[in-house]
Amino acid sequence: MSHQSTQLQDHTHQGGEMALQTEDDVSSWTVKQVSQWLEAEGFPDYVPLLCDQHRLDGPSLLSLRETDLRTPPMQMTVLGDIKRLMLAVNRLQSRIPSAMPEPWTTHSDGAAVLGATMECNGRHKHRAACEDTVASRLQVPCQANGHHYHNTSAERWHPYSSGKCRDAQLDPEYWKTALSVVYFVFVCGATACVMVIVHERVPDMRTYPPLPDIFLDSVPRIPWAFAMAEVCGLTLGTMWILVLLLHKHRSILFRRLCSLMGTVFLLRCVTMLITSLSVPGVHLQCSAKEYLDSWGKIQRALTIWSGLGMTLTGVHTCGDYMFSGHTVVLTMLNFFITEYTPRGWYFIHTASWVLNLFGIFFILAAHEHYSIDVFVAFYLTTRLFLYYHTLSNTRVYQRSRRARVWFPLFSFFECNVSGPVPNRYCWPFPRPHLLKIITG
Repeated sequence: MSHQSTQLQDHTHQGGEMALQTEDDVSSWTVKQVSQWLEAEGFPDYVPLLCDQHRLDGPSLLSLRETDLRTPPMQMTVLGDIKRLMLAVNRLQSRIPSAMPEPWTTHSDGAAVLGATMECNGRHKHRAACEDTVASRLQVPCQANGHHYHNTSAERWHPYSSGKCRDAQLDPEYWKTALSVVYFVFVCGATACVMVIVHERVPDMRTYPPLPDIFLDSVPRIPWAFAMAEVCGLTLGTMWILVLLLHKHRSILFRRLCSLMGTVFLLRCVTMLITSLSVPGVHLQCSAKEYLDSWGKIQRALTIWSGLGMTLTGVHTCGDYMFSGHTVVLTMLNFFITEYTPRGWYFIHTASWVLNLFGIFFILAAHEHYSIDVFVAFYLTTRLFLYYHTLSNTRVYQRSRRARVWFPLFSFFECNVSGPVPNRYCWPFPRPHLLKIITG
């Protein structure tokens, strides 16, 4: 009996040496080498199942998951053996990350975690797989100013990021946020210049009367409605500022808002410039306005830019009809508020949607835009918001060159944001010194 035990130990030792010598090239292992590795790790009983029956070689071993062992056709039933075998496979995978055939690794519970090399801003960077711990799934503290604020509700893991390292990967990247602000400000300036140009080209009402519109022809004009639409926008803006200040990842949220707003308004510059529509109502005193010099045009553009294009600030424009900028702002703020607040905040979500829809109604009731202007603005804004967040949440661009070509701005701003941004909140300001003394 002792002689057999000695032989078994020698055989295991030799197998272990073989495995260690060839670990650096596991992806080229044959079925026989995998069987030797299984025996060296103490799983000789599973060699017939894994190697003889299912022909498990090196590449398939590296991509092995616990679900593969539990489900048909393997259907291993001994829990301890499943766990020990997956621990051995994970150790093997962690030693040779470059040999991974998948862009992610899988933990024993089947949760996928980024662990491959990806390209970001022209550089390759490696993200190590995170440790699978129960505590990381339940609560991740939000730290601000040296104090911890726990999120009371447990959050599900996203299949492309782990609960433990997701927050660690969300670098605020303030320099990118600053660039997004510069981009948005530049687009606002371009929009103001285009509005000056289209005002010069507005069609004469005597030659081009208002176009037929079902809504405008059916609903009488309400003189004060457009001001109420802007009040709805200011209320949504105030709500968004509060959400932004209290959100832990405020830099990422603000960067996304500037990026999306800038892109939509850049598209609006194009649509306004290429097509000039007649004014939607006879109440609008619009006529082509010519400026004597370039300085007059610049002053008018600065007036529009500084007044945010709002009638409440004394700005009145003509010819900027395709499509409605007010609808874009209302809808974008609504979607950002509802996206980055917890689902249980029903009152906030309801109020946001009510303000959005009433603001759109007031725009139409004021006869300041055609119905098609509002419809196109709402559709483009919602589609762009949803497409942007779908790409950022699923990391499609990481494996698709086409996405990087067609969405370069998105790829630049989002390359370091791993998965969905969790809705966690922190007090953004340090506590007063007196309060620190009182609370200890």
